[in-house]
Amino acid sequence: MAIIVQKYGGTSVANAERIRAVARRIIATKEKSNQVVVVVSAMGDATDDLIELARELSEHPDPRELDVLMSTGEIVSSTLLAMALKQMGHEAISLSGAQAGIKTDASHSRARITGIEPERIHRELHKGRIVIVAGFQGITDSMEVTTLGRGGSDTSAVALAAILGAQICERFTDVDGVYTADPRVVPEARRLKEISYEEMLELATYGAKIMHPRAVELGQLYNIPILVASSFNDNPGTLIHGGKMEIRNKVSGIAHDLDVAKITLVGIPDKPGIAASLFEPLAKAGVSVDTIVQNASVARITDITFTLAESDLKKAMDVVKPIAEKLGATSIAADANIGKISIVGTGIQNTPGYAAKMFRALYDAGINIDLISTSEIRITVIIEEGKVKEAVKALHKAFELETEE
Repeated sequence: MAIIVQKYGGTSVANAERIRAVARRIIATKEKSNQVVVVVSAMGDATDDLIELARELSEHPDPRELDVLMSTGEIVSSTLLAMALKQMGHEAISLSGAQAGIKTDASHSRARITGIEPERIHRELHKGRIVIVAGFQGITDSMEVTTLGRGGSDTSAVALAAILGAQICERFTDVDGVYTADPRVVPEARRLKEISYEEMLELATYGAKIMHPRAVELGQLYNIPILVASSFNDNPGTLIHGGKMEIRNKVSGIAHDLDVAKITLVGIPDKPGIAASLFEPLAKAGVSVDTIVQNASVARITDITFTLAESDLKKAMDVVKPIAEKLGATSIAADANIGKISIVGTGIQNTPGYAAKMFRALYDAGINIDLISTSEIRITVIIEEGKVKEAVKALHKAFELETEE
């Protein structure tokens, strides 16, 4: 019997009616002679509600207690789903992340999975049960509950699929696949039948919210096919996989992100160790830096600009200001009114014309480019925040992404 891992997002289990619909979908999979392991998120906005409640009681909630609190949202979903399945005549059991054997490091609110002990899950499957696992959580060696950060249930599901040797990990949510752009911005956006791990990872990292980057990385590492589909219809969805795909030399999709800010240090010395003295403290403070640009120096003086999540801007400025003063920087500036646009596609770096076409489309739309960064399959530009949606539409049209391949 094949093992199928399914993951259901918060909107899919937001109320009793939707939980029953999910249960019916799970039963249909089980009745095709499959063993089924299900990972669930918290119901609807339950996690946000819990965080808000915690902050009403404490301005800075204790990280350990906050993780214990937030883990309860997924436990509620898993127990209710198990009850629904039992009511429909199928053996099921709910397990917390700890009971499912998910081990993590001790980084509260952003823990990483260090290993999974799947013996309990295998025992329950052997008994013919459907196993429902609370996503987004695990436990440390010292028996402390941890959470994996936003999108952590995706990571839980793919990690379980890998350790269990599952045939596929099916991720069900309120959208029916991966689109060439956000359909809320570009109504003409087209659902992709398939996409490579590399392309999906770039899209997810640079703004597409459909799949968490860590989950895609795990899928690629263990070669687990991931189906992204809707729990509200039977559309075929999008398959993320690493099969042999012809190098298309074509843009697959456009990602955008508004949670972006930049910091610029002006007039700092251009000498060895300056970058390390700036970015090491940021890393220790848990601030992830994206695009970094250092200008050519004049008289051994240069400027450094870098981008980061807007949500980390205040924390980053608290770190950077004393460093800038120590370095003798002329000034330091922060800008949160920017956005990020990326075109992604296998082979575009090795094919002439993609950057030029992107820049021409933005120029024709009257959009100025602030910063540019590239990877093997991605070109990213930083622009004014108010121009982001217009830019997505212009690029989608320029690369004819509404047209079937």
